[in-house]
Amino acid sequence: MDTQMTEATKNKRSPRAPKIVINADDLAHIEALAEGAYQRNPALADRLLDELGRARIVKPEKMPADVVSIGSTVTYRDGTTGQEKSVTLVYPEDADIARQQVSVMTPIGVALLGLSEGAAFFWDTRDNQRRMLTVVKVEQAGPAGPEG
Repeated sequence: MDTQMTEATKNKRSPRAPKIVINADDLAHIEALAEGAYQRNPALADRLLDELGRARIVKPEKMPADVVSIGSTVTYRDGTTGQEKSVTLVYPEDADIARQQVSVMTPIGVALLGLSEGAAFFWDTRDNQRRMLTVVKVEQAGPAGPEG
């Protein structure tokens, strides 16, 4: 068991949120989305802005390959069921659940943004069950061509 978990257990608190890294090129767009969501979903907007506030912002060329960013395909494992699921994190206008393209403006999108491989986080399901999800693998989209 890692040290952070042990200390968190001693303190009787949930583990500290995992560190996150955000691509500087995505920051302004994500902030604008969060601010625009305040009227529709203030809790989600607050959570996203909190995540951005604690994130380490890096230039695109310094973005680690194993960190979830817009366009990344991430595989995560549910610690309760052992099931793995792969989704691609996208902006809301590109979201398509049938193609496993999840918006950054959804609870799972906010939770995954900026996490690196191996990071674990708590997730509350729609039926109020708390689950531990772990990022298993992160794959980056290829370099954007002239169309992107």
